[in-house]
Amino acid sequence: MLGSWLAGCSDTDWQTKDISGLMPPLEFDLTSESGETVVAQAFRGDVTLLFFGFTHCHDVCPTTMAHLDSIIGELDEEARGDLQVLFVSVDPSRDDPDTLREYTANYGPEFVGVTGTEDALNALTRRYRVTYSHGEKDETDHYDVSHPNAVFAFDREGKAQFLIRESDPRKVVIDDLRKLLGRRLGA
Repeated sequence: MLGSWLAGCSDTDWQTKDISGLMPPLEFDLTSESGETVVAQAFRGDVTLLFFGFTHCHDVCPTTMAHLDSIIGELDEEARGDLQVLFVSVDPSRDDPDTLREYTANYGPEFVGVTGTEDALNALTRRYRVTYSHGEKDETDHYDVSHPNAVFAFDREGKAQFLIRESDPRKVVIDDLRKLLGRRLGA
């Protein structure tokens, strides 16, 4: 659904999918991996990447997280210090703060796990026009979770700028991140 809605957007500013002016600013009230309430305003001043997933994911999540970690590793130290990756778990029944903290610790210090109540997650996913769903439990109580695989990029003021897709070339993503990180507040 997101892909078809964004198909009419122009890619004039970013090499990745330009969503500036099409999506609302970053806004949420969730629980962080430290167990405390966290709001989007806490990340103002940093470039923020937002990715929806869950820690029991065997393919999309670890691949995307490792890809982001590798790309971030190519940025200079100052840029890395101005960037946060929010891993939003859409599986709060299994992804408590300790589980999220252990999961994000596998990546760089820029990665922060957050989750919330079903209402909070539904509000956030509706806000960015994405969906997720939980599959049926099997005999061992395991279930899969479907979720989007794109990563939303927000500027230092929390405004949506571009979407990083699995098909985007690495160099394009790095170039767009450097450009976004080079923008200062109010610029």
